[in-house]
Amino acid sequence: MPQTPPPLSITVSVSFQSDSSQVERGDYRFSYRIRITNTATMAVQIVGRHWLIHNAHGEQQEVHGLGVVGQQPLLAVGETFEYTSGCHLSTATGTMQGRYLCVTETAEAFECPIPLFELNAQGHTTPTPVWPDEPADPAQRVLH
Repeated sequence: MPQTPPPLSITVSVSFQSDSSQVERGDYRFSYRIRITNTATMAVQIVGRHWLIHNAHGEQQEVHGLGVVGQQPLLAVGETFEYTSGCHLSTATGTMQGRYLCVTETAEAFECPIPLFELNAQGHTTPTPVWPDEPADPAQRVLH
């Protein structure tokens, strides 16, 4: 049976922040930029997130919270929301993955997975892409 694609398209780019890291103390800082596009057939609001962050020693950190970067964006069909955030690790490499907690305009709750991505301070950073400004600010609209 074919699997239904998630109603949100998520792309991530990661950058190691060498100028704010303290490598000699085991403090590696990363920024990541996430672009979320609503590929569903109705409006979707992101109301929460859950992250699993692993360092190279297999230690895990969990992060739960409402919205993303203090906002609960409402995305109309085809609309995009992007934000930049960050994390720090005690090792030069690690991974992040998670899920967004969402609700549709018909009050159906669902989770959308955030695919695993790599954090790597050893010269393998992905430049943060520059996307054109969106015409409307979806973070300012509220569905509930």
